[in-house]
Amino acid sequence: MADLKVFRRGADGRDVELRGSMVARERELQRRVEGALEPMLGVRFLASEYATGPWHQGRIDTLGLDENGVPVVIEFKRGRDAGVITQAGSYLVWLLAHRHEFEALVRRQLGADVAEMVDWRRPRVICVAGEFSRHDRAAASLYQRDHRVDLVRYRVFGPDLLTLQLVETVPGFSDSGASPVPAAPAGEASNEPEAGAVSAGVAQVEVPGCLRELYGELDEVLTAAGELEVVVLKHYIAYRRMLNVASVIFRPSVSHRALLVYLRLDPDTVELEEGFTRDVRGIGHLGTGDLEVRIVSSADVEKALPLIRRVVEAS
Repeated sequence: MADLKVFRRGADGRDVELRGSMVARERELQRRVEGALEPMLGVRFLASEYATGPWHQGRIDTLGLDENGVPVVIEFKRGRDAGVITQAGSYLVWLLAHRHEFEALVRRQLGADVAEMVDWRRPRVICVAGEFSRHDRAAASLYQRDHRVDLVRYRVFGPDLLTLQLVETVPGFSDSGASPVPAAPAGEASNEPEAGAVSAGVAQVEVPGCLRELYGELDEVLTAAGELEVVVLKHYIAYRRMLNVASVIFRPSVSHRALLVYLRLDPDTVELEEGFTRDVRGIGHLGTGDLEVRIVSSADVEKALPLIRRVVEAS
């Protein structure tokens, strides 16, 4: 992957390239990312340098819970380290063997309600390092069966600027036997996947038959706007890069039939329209994002396109 290039406008009006470098100490990188863990990686902080006990004899750099309720192990390396994937995988094994301990930590840090919603289907590993080799990327694929692995490359540009670049993501999948294609309503044949059928993750939430066609249109717009990973969760479908870009929730009741789309956009930058867009900051809801878009027709999908493009371009 090509290097990320950063430029600053000079006094003479010309753009001057800034030369990126690595941190002097690994702990410095860890402190900076942990200090803004949620906006940077979409992960809620739980613990730093977490001891894994006398048998495992290790310390997990950072433990967290991502915005979809998935446990996360984060490992930091100042430069390139051939053992980072193996080390992170070892901590993942520990995590899976100590679910009750992890959930107790979530309960103490984030509350009982959050602890009850922990999703163990595809725990995540995030490796943040100065460089990754082709061998690192190949090694990451070893964990893809039941776990998500993100390789994130960092650079610092002077004392104030830190960049994070998603180099590789291995989304993982589950072998639970559940079909990832939304089920057809009773009495309908389902010989071929319907438009908008989701092909990633486990089909925990199903697309209601009455909303399948409309969701197919929305899915086409979301996936055409950029290379987004589709993650099917228990209560909603997430479209994400490093963080969730959009979350889709289904409301199939006859009187209020709609798709609710939550976008990672600041509602203050949007001209809100009653019945179509809503500021949901401070309002409890499933999914992630502060702007709610209500989709009840093909015309609404078309009207939402500029907002979708904005959020994807900003991600």
